[in-house]
Amino acid sequence: MHVVQHSEQTLKTALISKNPVLVSQYEKLDAGERHLMNEAFQPASDLFKPITVQSQSDWIITHPEVPQDFEQFFSDAYRKTPTPEKHTIYIQSIGSLANTRVISEEYIKWLKGYCEAFFYGLTVKLLEPVSVSATRCSFRVNDHTQNLQIHAGVGIFSFARYCRDFYSSHYKGKVKKPKRVSSSDYSIFNNYYVPEITSVLLLRSCKTLTHEIGHIFGLRHCQWLACLMQGSNHLEEADRRPLNYCPICLRKLQCALGFSIVERYKALVRWIDEDCTDTSVSKPSCESAVSTPKPVEAFKEWREWVIKCIAVLQNKE
Repeated sequence: MHVVQHSEQTLKTALISKNPVLVSQYEKLDAGERHLMNEAFQPASDLFKPITVQSQSDWIITHPEVPQDFEQFFSDAYRKTPTPEKHTIYIQSIGSLANTRVISEEYIKWLKGYCEAFFYGLTVKLLEPVSVSATRCSFRVNDHTQNLQIHAGVGIFSFARYCRDFYSSHYKGKVKKPKRVSSSDYSIFNNYYVPEITSVLLLRSCKTLTHEIGHIFGLRHCQWLACLMQGSNHLEEADRRPLNYCPICLRKLQCALGFSIVERYKALVRWIDEDCTDTSVSKPSCESAVSTPKPVEAFKEWREWVIKCIAVLQNKE
């Protein structure tokens, strides 16, 4: 194990830049926001920690990448920025996400609410669920694990991967009788195993969802501090990533979306604390949410962290 430790000056430059225009932009931020972001280059910070590499199989070792600082992000002519005409994130569920339709719908609503809080200020809409065959995505049965895998690009991710025993020989999603199937025959997905809905599964889903959408807004893999935008090669490494963006990535996201950081954090706390946050949902759906409470036990430690950040943001001194 070793720690990726950048100097205070390196982190300060990555966050603020030496470009006078970007320095001026930073100085115009709310005092509380600057106070929080400055934690990036405070060695004794208990809010933002350096990256810890546990093994040679970790992403940062196996995928060398040029770090992206704020100035590089800001100067990227190809990054996506919302506009009054284009300010909506669409979530499309593929296949069943739970053993019943009600639970599956609730799960997607939980993700929608989290996404609205995380990408504060944007609209999030749910598209009608589609079958795997409707996507026309290619797929395979992994020769080593016998797990069923869909080949897809950024913006689509698998929930099944995040079952606690995905990598074990006891994983229920293994294809029982390996066979060669046609690329146009999706019958193998009929009655396919879906994992139990747990708090850890929800947390991992929220992590992956917001990581991938971060890429859509132009954020590359983070190599500065422990951050949600770090890459991950395996489940253990993904679990080590925090739910939050580091200050450098947070400034990038704020630049893209234009939110108040304190209001964004308050929205995230509300999502954790509230069982039914979507006021557009009809009363029967809210009643079903009561019978299927949002499992947020795994978010409790992070909630405490967010509360600490709000305290820093509200301290203007």
